Amino acid sequence: MNFSSDNVTGAHPKIVAALAEAAAAGPMPAYGADPITEALTRRLSEVFEREVAVFPVATGTAANALALSALTPPWGGVLAGVEAHVEVDECGAVEAMTGARIMTVPAPDGKLTPVALAARIAPIRRGDQHQVQPAAVTITQASECGTVYSPAEIADIAAFCRAESLRLHMDGARFANAIASLGCTPAEATWKAGVEALSFGATKNGALAAEAVIFFDPAAAENFLFRRKRAGHLFSKMRFLSAQLLAYLDDDLWLKNAAHANEAARRLALGLIDLPGVDLDHPVDANELFVRLPLDIADRLLRAGFHFYPWGAPPADPETEAGLYRFVTAFDTDLATVDALLAAALPTTSENT
Repeated sequence: MNFSSDNVTGAHPKIVAALAEAAAAGPMPAYGADPITEALTRRLSEVFEREVAVFPVATGTAANALALSALTPPWGGVLAGVEAHVEVDECGAVEAMTGARIMTVPAPDGKLTPVALAARIAPIRRGDQHQVQPAAVTITQASECGTVYSPAEIADIAAFCRAESLRLHMDGARFANAIASLGCTPAEATWKAGVEALSFGATKNGALAAEAVIFFDPAAAENFLFRRKRAGHLFSKMRFLSAQLLAYLDDDLWLKNAAHANEAARRLALGLIDLPGVDLDHPVDANELFVRLPLDIADRLLRAGFHFYPWGAPPADPETEAGLYRFVTAFDTDLATVDALLAAALPTTSENT
């Protein structure tokens, strides 16, 4: 009954089985020279419909910081939404690995726009040695607000980046949820729309600890092997990360998992907004909900044993104002548990009297 995060989940049985199979397969070359990692690169090239360079890592923080280190010089600025993982949740990892500065930009519903990006860099004197120089843009797909960029929206941002000589990175911690929501191909949502590098997430969607940095132009990955090693993210037994990712992609498991999580979120959202005093702060495009709940409903759910996060500043008067809470569904969310939460949110007979 835990809706606090998709990080609280276990791992999908097929991924655990693939990891066990790889562990039992005997010795293999180290540091990514193994056949499993080579197969992963071929498989991701098929998924994205072009040759890609693939670098497995264990965390999304490492994927984001390392990818941006390849796109941004130490004197550069990385334009990111005010609620972006790289700004709020990663403890300065991008700054530490790149030397660059995060430059936050307003992002209504979690999504950047060319207009907001242009306004942010307008006062900066390009080429002035005294100022941080804008170098890259990072967008999160699905966003930290649970919304999803369409391919057209990404293409608009990419066009802005090209016009301003900026690189474009995508934080895909919940990339599968975005693709399942959009119904487009992974290629259409990334390089065909202008994305240069992707942090491809799997941990939130069924893996134990497996992500990958993907470059859509392998030439852009020059020296990335050294960056990953220097940052301490080169695994000697790389095949155990790669085995998870291969199983994740096999038979579209990643999209099936994400589609289930998205459906659970929609079911939860539709049930909650029927309750008096309940509102959504953002559209529910993927597997996160940001919900305004009156105190009595929040208390009923907590007493019933459901877990979810209070979000943002508490209301000035909790007795009369709704608080903001985040609910997250996952690949293994039981739809019966969603229904149980909705039932628990209703007042009891004694409360009505």
